[in-house]
Amino acid sequence: MKITGTFLDEISHDIPHQNWGRAEWRKDFEHMKAIGIDTVILIRSGYRKFLTYPSRYLIKEFGAYEPPVDLVKMYLELADEMDMQFYFGLYDSGKYWDTGDMYHEIDSNRFVIDEVWKTYGHHKSFKGWYLSMEISRKTKGAATAFRTLGLQCKEVSNGLPTLISPWIDGKKAVMAASAGLTKADAVSLQEHEKEWSEIFDGIRGAVDAVAFQDGHIDYHELEDFFRVNKMMADRYGLQCWTNAESFDRDMPIKFFPIKFEKLRLKLEAARKAGYDKAITFEFSHFMSPQSAYLQAGHLYNRYKEYMHTF
Repeated sequence: MKITGTFLDEISHDIPHQNWGRAEWRKDFEHMKAIGIDTVILIRSGYRKFLTYPSRYLIKEFGAYEPPVDLVKMYLELADEMDMQFYFGLYDSGKYWDTGDMYHEIDSNRFVIDEVWKTYGHHKSFKGWYLSMEISRKTKGAATAFRTLGLQCKEVSNGLPTLISPWIDGKKAVMAASAGLTKADAVSLQEHEKEWSEIFDGIRGAVDAVAFQDGHIDYHELEDFFRVNKMMADRYGLQCWTNAESFDRDMPIKFFPIKFEKLRLKLEAARKAGYDKAITFEFSHFMSPQSAYLQAGHLYNRYKEYMHTF
């Protein structure tokens, strides 16, 4: 199961910024291309007041800061050059994290979708949308938000595909700021299937692909959860991708590049389940030879060796 896509994490909650300019980003796209990555996904176009592009709407309505560089434009130009597909990640107002109510994200993104397509939709690499609201279980307004925004994205862009990347509420689903690595109240396989069947039923036709994050369950649970995920996706007409996390959730220091053996276990489980595509969160910090983490370049080398075994 080869990794053919990665998130671009420029507006992050909990990962140090690498302060790259265009030269560093261009080199990173070259490293991605060298291992077969054909899809780059902007994790979010903004979070609260920080933005990846100079949105007139968000600067005016949310008091967001005007960014010094238009990263969306730069990513699209690099994707154009490298013949990659770019998925635009929607804006995260932060209100959902404060209130637990996803309806806020509908209002803040309606104008963003139109603004972005009008400004950047001409790029040949603009091939899809990432609905960046992250959930693990039934959440107030989640299905409605996914459906409303997914349909709007498809309508303005002549049907370009939409992607979501939720997490499984397993024992490792703890907040990054938490001192602990695990929790006791993990979701059961039966609860997971019931809740996500209801969500998938509510969003079919508006969402094209689901890429569950794979790091919140234990390695011996991968086969069962992946089998259920693929079964549900097939039932409701979604592509089933895996978001193969290339950082380690088992370490007391959050977050370092993952041990290759663990990444391999997760990719093999996705292969056995018949998943359609593997993407990762995320290449630039945790797999890139030019990452601030020295271990990331070694992971890149081990992954290249793994690729040659196919």
